Amino acid sequence: MEGPVPNLVFYGVVSWSTAFVLIRKSLPNFSFNFCNRVVSTVHAVVAVSLASMSVEDWRSPISPLASKPSPRQEVALAASLSYLIYDLFCCLFDKRVSVDNAVHHLVSIIGIGAGLIYGKCGSELVAALWITEMSSPFLHLRELLKEIGYRDTDLNFAADAAFAAIFSLARMVGGPYLTYRTLSADNPLIIKVMAVGLQLVSAFWFYKIARMVKYKLSKRSSPSYRRKLS
Repeated sequence: MEGPVPNLVFYGVVSWSTAFVLIRKSLPNFSFNFCNRVVSTVHAVVAVSLASMSVEDWRSPISPLASKPSPRQEVALAASLSYLIYDLFCCLFDKRVSVDNAVHHLVSIIGIGAGLIYGKCGSELVAALWITEMSSPFLHLRELLKEIGYRDTDLNFAADAAFAAIFSLARMVGGPYLTYRTLSADNPLIIKVMAVGLQLVSAFWFYKIARMVKYKLSKRSSPSYRRKLS
């Protein structure tokens, strides 16, 4: 990891942590999880934006394979690496520790860190950022809406549906293709292992999302729910 990247990661962790503290103080009546999700939503928008701006050729967005990250790609990767480090500690301090989320963060931290240390896999890692974060604003929106009083509303259901659709398309269509391209390229073994690990976590989350969608649809079609709306 050379040049400005270590400083970007360090100041990124400080910046995300500071943002959380400021939001927590500004919204004292909301939960720890709510404030953290506000920060996470900002990161998702920043990550997708930086990843998009770092693509050199949209006709072949994950080319060249196994290449050294460009300066723009380094900025995008450092910003998300710093966020993942911050959010991993937040997961540990939350009331309920999410094991699968912690595993996801560890896999991502190791994968991005390895790419920056080896100076390889720049295009693939940025594509992974784009794929994994594009559904995140809707993931967080559905939880934020619940806390501000919109649980079981049409708006909350729309956020659920948007999240499920984007996640499924991105992670279960784009994800396997990106994993295949990462494995077939001349990337370090640790990056290949982390790529497989990330896809396995995505598949597990897809299973949980499918169960959530089934539950939500059955709940909305139940007579008791219809009577509640009438």
